[in-house]
Amino acid sequence: MDNDTENDCKSLKNINQVYKKIIDEIDVGVHVIDEKGKTIIYNPKMMQIEAMDHQDVLDKYLLDVFMFSSNESSTLVKALQKGIETSNVKQTYFNNKGEEITTINHSFPILQNGTIKGAVEISNDVTKLERLIRDNMNRKGNTRFTFDSIIGSSLAIQEVIENTKRSTRTSSSVLIVGETGTGKELFAQSIHNGSHRSSAPFISQNCAALPDNLIESLLFGTKRGAFTGATERPGLFEQAEGGTLLLDEINSLSMNLQAKLLRVLQEKTIRRIGDTEDKAIDVRIIATMNEDPIEAIAKERMRKDLYYRLGVVTLFIPPLRERKEDISLLVDSFISKYNALFQMDVKGVDTDVSESFQAYDWPGNVRELEHIIEGAMNLMMSEDIIHYSHLPIQYRNKSPLQKERHLIAPDPLTIHPSNQVIPLKEQMEKAEKNFIQQVLKENKNNISKTAQVLGLSRQSLQYRLRKFDIQT
Repeated sequence: MDNDTENDCKSLKNINQVYKKIIDEIDVGVHVIDEKGKTIIYNPKMMQIEAMDHQDVLDKYLLDVFMFSSNESSTLVKALQKGIETSNVKQTYFNNKGEEITTINHSFPILQNGTIKGAVEISNDVTKLERLIRDNMNRKGNTRFTFDSIIGSSLAIQEVIENTKRSTRTSSSVLIVGETGTGKELFAQSIHNGSHRSSAPFISQNCAALPDNLIESLLFGTKRGAFTGATERPGLFEQAEGGTLLLDEINSLSMNLQAKLLRVLQEKTIRRIGDTEDKAIDVRIIATMNEDPIEAIAKERMRKDLYYRLGVVTLFIPPLRERKEDISLLVDSFISKYNALFQMDVKGVDTDVSESFQAYDWPGNVRELEHIIEGAMNLMMSEDIIHYSHLPIQYRNKSPLQKERHLIAPDPLTIHPSNQVIPLKEQMEKAEKNFIQQVLKENKNNISKTAQVLGLSRQSLQYRLRKFDIQT
């Protein structure tokens, strides 16, 4: 190698070192992918922004590491696939731990002779700023639901939605009645966000969560010295000034507290505990309960006069069993939600699952349906359709179609003469062993698949195989 060539090599090496030093030290994130979408440059600032290590990202496909919402693709991917340059674009996405990241990006393709050879993204971190803004909004409103969040086309739910929208025009008290899991708070937040109070605070309190003495001081506030340790503190009514106060499970309040609440509604004033003066308030009250108010009055769990005062507008949210035509829409919505969160591409459910959902009584309502979809997607491997075997075992045990499923084992709990009764524990173990053997057989002794179908971890299944001396 001649001197000129050697000097050129040293010069090139020095330039590369300078470039690397600059990329490592600059106070912006730099992320570069090659033409296949694999990361080739990932600087320390980008690691800090995204809370990732270089080994988590380098030489890996971008979309295998990060998750983007279904309606917003990566600006870096757009630059690679379509040659689109974007500047000062805010993007929110999730790292491999599921943590939300928000950045302002400048993304552009790397071109060589007119061919895209990769793409570069330069990012500024605004995650903390976004959280501060969101926290401030939460202190003021803490609402994220609107009428668009309510899923359902059935006549039953559409009628309630229409009546609820009408209630946004006034500041009258609203009583929302519905079983657990029907979405009462969703309706309450929609009322607030659809009203002229939407820019003011929305505060929610579960009345069953705390004992009476704490609930009272929480609602009405305290005067310094009212009791040992009492400080000058505004209650929820004062904190919700100009906005909405949601009192969840209102029927769990004691009759004494219900009487005090009635006075607040009538007089539109509150008095802090230990104080001698009343303070005027401007707060809309929305209350919820999970039982029929007439029954609650009859059983002395709710004052009749409070019911009449609260129930100026009374909304009855139908349980899911009374609007089963909405199940498919809800299922699609939940699948879409968890596809985005889990970075999956589930298309839907099979016929067995649909039939099972239609036959089920849904005691936990919409919340139970969402949990079942989430649980099923956690049990999926490479499939893109939710099958009956993916459904959580606790649901399958209650499903009216369970006996029709090929996974069910022959019933080992046969009736014995009274003088030959087998102890319950032994009967249960016998049933469990038979069921495991049946599922193992159906899955050709594949431990992983059997554990998945049973809703167990592989370790838990292996423990049971040893316990029951089941050979595979």
